[in-house]
Amino acid sequence: MTDTPRRPGEPALSALGLSAPEREPADTSPHAFPDGGTWRTEIPSVEGPEAVAVVLKESSRLDVPIHRISQGSGIWMLRDSEIQEMVEATAERDIELCLFTGPRGSWDTGASVRTDSGGAGLRARGHDAVAGCVEDAVRATELGVKCLLVADEGVLWTLHRARGQGIIPADTTLKVSALVGPVNPASYAVYERLGADSLNVPSDLTLAHLTEIRRVSAAPMDMYVEAPDDLGGYVRMYEIAELVRRGAPLYLKFGLAKAPAIYPYGAQLRDVTLDTARERVRRGRLALDLLARHGADGGMSPLGSRLPGALSRFDTGQ
Repeated sequence: MTDTPRRPGEPALSALGLSAPEREPADTSPHAFPDGGTWRTEIPSVEGPEAVAVVLKESSRLDVPIHRISQGSGIWMLRDSEIQEMVEATAERDIELCLFTGPRGSWDTGASVRTDSGGAGLRARGHDAVAGCVEDAVRATELGVKCLLVADEGVLWTLHRARGQGIIPADTTLKVSALVGPVNPASYAVYERLGADSLNVPSDLTLAHLTEIRRVSAAPMDMYVEAPDDLGGYVRMYEIAELVRRGAPLYLKFGLAKAPAIYPYGAQLRDVTLDTARERVRRGRLALDLLARHGADGGMSPLGSRLPGALSRFDTGQ
């Protein structure tokens, strides 16, 4: 990103005497990805090999660079052959593939997640649920998956220890789901120390919140520039340059508001899943065009970059 990107509407507002306050240099994140980039891209909710093919085709057509493709239904919803097809297709483009471990919350027998309070949320209930997540992780990594999505602190710590002992590959990256994302710097730092390599944060965090987090942690942050309705439906398109300045290193996630829920995915949802996958890529193109218009499109990590760099961890006792 350039040192002085243009703010949205700035020339016109300045002419009208409505200039924005000067940026505070101290608010700029001091961190970056190990390759020197400040931002990467992610297309979420890509629910199978057919959806992957749609995303790759559309990204080529619209010239949308992609660093990561993620899935939300869960590893258990995919056959081995489907996972292998997704691994091969993304590997050809040097894109990281991230699959969700399960069971969790709503994919379980517990009903508290459906109460007004939300209960324990999407966490893994009991030993058997943790075991299911570990089973998913071992299976997926044996098939070539290098990034795992988790929605439980205990599962995160367990998988972090597992990669330390070689149960799953040491270079497996662990991504914290938006369903349990931290909302303050103290919790963000704890997730990093539990083994998180990137962390989804809710899309309603303020710019000041991002600065607070960056004062205690360098772990990559994931944020929906446009969030699905079940995560609030927030659209922060015009803030992208500032989100990167404050939150780097940052994955820009191109979600989709006003779209039907598709988890857990099945053939009955095929058309809407492929249509929404295609539109997420288009939303990415719109965001990148906006950054370019504002002179803020520099700083992207090289394609193929996936590792987070050195992070702080709790001692595993191994």
